[in-house]
Amino acid sequence: MTDRKPVFLLGDDHQIIRQGMAFIVKDLFPEAEIKHASTLREILEKAGEGLLDAAILDAQFPDGNSVTILKKIRELQPDARIIIFSSAEEEHYSLKFIAEGANGFLSKLAEEAEIETALQELMTRGSYFSPITQQLLAQAALNPVSPDPLARLTDRELEVADLMAEGLGNLEIANKLDLRQNTVSTFKKRIFKKLDVETLVDFLEVMRIHREEPRR
Repeated sequence: MTDRKPVFLLGDDHQIIRQGMAFIVKDLFPEAEIKHASTLREILEKAGEGLLDAAILDAQFPDGNSVTILKKIRELQPDARIIIFSSAEEEHYSLKFIAEGANGFLSKLAEEAEIETALQELMTRGSYFSPITQQLLAQAALNPVSPDPLARLTDRELEVADLMAEGLGNLEIANKLDLRQNTVSTFKKRIFKKLDVETLVDFLEVMRIHREEPRR
């Protein structure tokens, strides 16, 4: 960091979230310049306009998932500190974003004090890892596994998961894959167990985060 004003990019499709984060940033770094973006396209545009010191990005946008653009941001802004600020469950998603180039993951459920700590560490140390993410990183170091939970699925299970994510029901999936309906039900139970999800909403969130493009 130099004596120039730090530049922050706040990426979230909800203006109220960006405004709230802007207040916290300004309180910690009064001289900061703040840029706003509400889509992935706008994030990349802002990242290409000038030097960024930090980017605070939501995980999901109307035009896609931010995991798909992290490497592009890194190409445009190799020294920028990137932290994901999301309501997605940290236990399931933080390592995925870190593996793709993020410098940390912060839950939107975090208290303001933790948000302030995260931003201070991001700017002084270059990263922020909460106790949860630190534990996940330690576990991954001892027992290296793919940060992508979909890697746990067989090819057939992944086919079923893709069709489920497209909104197809058991009968439609059975007809499309030439399976029995009860076989599809068995696949769905296995998929939910392997992905550690209990509801369709949680399943769809996993697919949005980790499934950039369906496998054909």
